[in-house]
Amino acid sequence: MNREDALQFCSRWLGAWTGNRPEELIGFYAEDAFYLDPARPEGIKGRERMLAYFKKLLAANPEWRWRALEVFPADKGFTLKWEAQVPVKGRELALRGLDIVEIKDGKITRNEVYFDRSEWIKLLKD
Repeated sequence: MNREDALQFCSRWLGAWTGNRPEELIGFYAEDAFYLDPARPEGIKGRERMLAYFKKLLAANPEWRWRALEVFPADKGFTLKWEAQVPVKGRELALRGLDIVEIKDGKITRNEVYFDRSEWIKLLKD
């Protein structure tokens, strides 16, 4: 995947992470996709299980916004450096992280999300 294709994909895909639209978001993933993030370090396999997780995650965070900072194309997809604006208890938390994304036939087959969520958790507990 080249840089321009990765950026175009990210524009559509990151947009689906905002607004509590899990059915739209899951459309970017292959049936047997694997997803991992700091809250699910063991990962989730398959669209059905991912959709259940995305429904809870997006419902709890309907107003967060994501944007691509940089993409690094790779043979199977790309690595994305991103920034997210996450409203938490009247504050807006800016998070930065990385996604490793593998794509086959236009669908994500593997998505690993890495970021430090310690400040987010602290704000939720306050």
